[in-house]
Amino acid sequence: MNPATFALRNRVTTTLLLAVLSVAGVLAYGKLGKLEYPSFTIKTALVTTPYSGVGPLEVERQVTDAIEEAVQAMGQIKNIRSTSEAGVSYVYVDILDEIPSKDLPQIWDELRRKVADAQAGLPPGAGPSVVNDDFGDVYGVFFALTGPGYSPAQLKAYAQSLKKELLLCRDVARIEFWGLQQEVVYLEMRRARMARLGVSPAQIAAALEGRNAVTPGGRVEVDGRYIRIAPGGAFTSEGDIGDLLIGGASGMVRLRDVADVRRGYQDPPASAMLHDGRPAIGIGIATRDGGNVVAMGEAIRQRLAELDSQRPAGMELAPIFYQSEVVTEAVDMFLVNLAEAVVIVVVLLMLFMGWQSGLLIGAVLGLTILGTLAGMALWGIDLHKVSLGALILALGMLVDNAIVVADGILVRVQRGMDREQAAREVVAATQLPLLGATAVAVLAFTAIGFSPGNVGEFCRSLFQVMALSLGLSWVLAVTATPLLCVWFLKVPAPGTGGDPYDRPFFRAYRRFLAGALRHRVGATAFVLLLLGLALAGAARLPQSFFPDSTQRLFMVNYWKPEGAHIEATLADLRTIEQAVRGMEGVTGVTALAGQSALRFMLVYDVAKPDTSFGQLLVRVDDYHRIDALIPRIEEYIARRFPDAEPYCLKVTTGPAVDMKVEARFRGPDFAVLRELAARAGAVMAASPNVRDLRTDWRQQVPVLRPDYAEAPARRAGLTREDLAQALQWNFSGQTLGVYREGDELLPIIARAPRAERVAVDNLDSVQVFSSTSGRFVGIGQAAPGTELAWEQALIERRDRQRIVTVRCNPARGLAEPLRAELRPALEAIPLPPGYSMEWGGEHEDAAEAEAGIYAIFPLCLLGMFVTTVALFNSMRRATIIFLVLPLALVGVTAALLATGLSFGFMSILGFLGLSGMLIKNAIVLIDEVEANRRAGAPCLRAVLDAGVSRLRPVVMAAGTTILGMIPLLTDPLFASMAATIMGGLFAATFLTLVLVPVLYTLFFRTCPYEGHGPEEAAP
Repeated sequence: MNPATFALRNRVTTTLLLAVLSVAGVLAYGKLGKLEYPSFTIKTALVTTPYSGVGPLEVERQVTDAIEEAVQAMGQIKNIRSTSEAGVSYVYVDILDEIPSKDLPQIWDELRRKVADAQAGLPPGAGPSVVNDDFGDVYGVFFALTGPGYSPAQLKAYAQSLKKELLLCRDVARIEFWGLQQEVVYLEMRRARMARLGVSPAQIAAALEGRNAVTPGGRVEVDGRYIRIAPGGAFTSEGDIGDLLIGGASGMVRLRDVADVRRGYQDPPASAMLHDGRPAIGIGIATRDGGNVVAMGEAIRQRLAELDSQRPAGMELAPIFYQSEVVTEAVDMFLVNLAEAVVIVVVLLMLFMGWQSGLLIGAVLGLTILGTLAGMALWGIDLHKVSLGALILALGMLVDNAIVVADGILVRVQRGMDREQAAREVVAATQLPLLGATAVAVLAFTAIGFSPGNVGEFCRSLFQVMALSLGLSWVLAVTATPLLCVWFLKVPAPGTGGDPYDRPFFRAYRRFLAGALRHRVGATAFVLLLLGLALAGAARLPQSFFPDSTQRLFMVNYWKPEGAHIEATLADLRTIEQAVRGMEGVTGVTALAGQSALRFMLVYDVAKPDTSFGQLLVRVDDYHRIDALIPRIEEYIARRFPDAEPYCLKVTTGPAVDMKVEARFRGPDFAVLRELAARAGAVMAASPNVRDLRTDWRQQVPVLRPDYAEAPARRAGLTREDLAQALQWNFSGQTLGVYREGDELLPIIARAPRAERVAVDNLDSVQVFSSTSGRFVGIGQAAPGTELAWEQALIERRDRQRIVTVRCNPARGLAEPLRAELRPALEAIPLPPGYSMEWGGEHEDAAEAEAGIYAIFPLCLLGMFVTTVALFNSMRRATIIFLVLPLALVGVTAALLATGLSFGFMSILGFLGLSGMLIKNAIVLIDEVEANRRAGAPCLRAVLDAGVSRLRPVVMAAGTTILGMIPLLTDPLFASMAATIMGGLFAATFLTLVLVPVLYTLFFRTCPYEGHGPEEAAP
């Protein structure tokens, strides 16, 4: 069936369908979700298991190993990573890349069952384990609530009132707080008075539990109705706690007689936030699945404006990160880039094909874009940099089919043929070759669409948009294009017909091609020489993964020596934050101590809690300033805090990589692993291009170990548990219960007065209560001596093996050249039996992403080859077409070397897509040769005529693609891809126009140049 015949016979129906398509595209645009970058699922869950009172080694052996063993039985596991610290085990469970995101809820349920089953095997005092499968949730709106003069409790109360209101806004899923200061009730026990009055800690705990317990009082029937009985007497204030009566040795005493009761905040705090130098609470707002980020942001902004009159004077809600603003700015910029690309393409068409043909093809291009937007809405594809970039990338290819059809009709009309007849003939002759060529172009991007993992999910919309738009471009090329040409294409005046190729440009190309055919061996050798030079140049191309983003934000990660007090970390951050705020271009700084923030963007790396860790979120007025600010900040920190380990981190465009170069050593023994890490660190330190050098084990920490002497302790009536509880009570405090105040539960913590708990010198004066004798006994009777030892603070494991990772970043340039420089020396480090070394960091992530592409692309290539063979029913013709693929390397190498861009993951995607473009051009050229031969032309003339007749469509298609991608050169994510395609297509197009005819005459012996006179080659 000829689609052009259908369109021309049913013009009203066709016009109506085109109008519906246009309206659908316009309506879909208004409803499409908007993001800066496409989202991807973080397929990681965190299993946290507390085990108070034991060191990292015991946690590893008794808890972490048991949890890992239980989880390992699951068949969907990719990696199991764990960290064992004093008192807590963290197990990270990574799911296989191949697992679809929709299956994760079921997998997390299975994980919970496995972890629950493992609880029976944990030692007493360990657990319960908590499975966090919301690890990847993104809180795209992140505020800092400040209020000079207000207490943390007052800030929290206002934040909670805001939460109730904002949860009602459109598309809001959840709201979480960060940096809340937990209110507590402290009982600072006076041991001397407790001893004199005969009051034990156990008596106080029992009295608190009995008074504060919530137990049902039953119900009674009265006159046919039940009345609930609710005993009173619960605590209503801190004063009630002080009035609590306790039975002592000499009678009843009040709690305030043996303890100072006061209300305060958890000391030390678990985390703390400073926003522009002021204490703050973080408020994170997450979007529901499928929600519109921009709409949610506008709804929140509007609701906050309505609530502004209720905000207490002096309190300020300042945005740290407002995703809707970032998304709107990014999408608007790319829409401008798309409009610029469309204008470039249409103007180029008008210049080289005439204004009528140019406008016709431009109209078809507009229809294709609108139809693609409608398809994106049906497929659930959002507007973001990748989907819009795919549209810009596809522009040149979208007009390919229309150019071939319009050019064929134009040539026939110029020769005097009726427009309708010309339209039917052209579509009949080209519809199958164009369909096959379009299928090949789609197959070239298919590997991207089906690649597993975060990277494949991140780039999947690139394939989806390309497939939608290219498929639609073929449909419109064989229906809308002939219809528009019949309606609007100018009919030449009588006597103006003739050969449209009898022009200087076409004659020059014909002479050049004839010369290449005459010296086809030399021409082939010249092309091979160019290819060899390109291969040599490709070896010099720098490699990378994903480039840095244009976000006006970067992070300063700050580590004090392991075991540092959070107040010391916060004090350092306060000093650094003040210095950074004074630097030119900095618009705001948020300091975080104790742990990283809520995941406010998908690529943000969330670190586990650590009192020695701090982070600055630095906002700037122009992202170009970041490269100058980073060395200034690092130099300042190195000068003021030489014992710290800071490093600055820019936001990336794709899946995040914390440290760029990593070498991991596996093995069983701590000492051997530390030695291997030291050797690797020395190798890295010797390179002048290394910065941020560190290991993930960090420093060892001191441990005080009172020596429990069982014999004298037993004589004094003391157990090891009595000793541990006394030390805990004296220095850290013990939670004895909770005080209920409205919807708040305030822990009641018993501890020693400040003077008795702040110094290690007080250890010898600790009093231990003997439950046997009913009196306090000096610690010396249970532990006559104390030993100071050093222990490994962190035990890292990967797939149930101990592992130490040595990390660094490049001081200049990219990570892969630095890894290549370090590789010989690092891999030469001798490894004892049972130990191994592997590469992590950017190299590992890039290798995994590329492996997913390379595993699928051979199947795509096979599909492309089979399609090409089916089009011509010929292996030789398909082989000729595929031999043009290496030609792209000539232009790719030249373009990347000239621009200084790296050959990263996006460049690989561009190169794969480029293969489809080149095959498409070659298919059109070979098809024309075959059409000429079927029409009776001699072989040589058929080749020359085909080259001339396809010169304009091929050059125009390449030109529109190349020039249409100019706007992408300014975007960090697409710059290397754009340069790859522009350079490769430019060089390969012109080489294809020569090499394909040359190869055709070499592959087909019936088409020799020798032995034929000039009349055969003449038009």
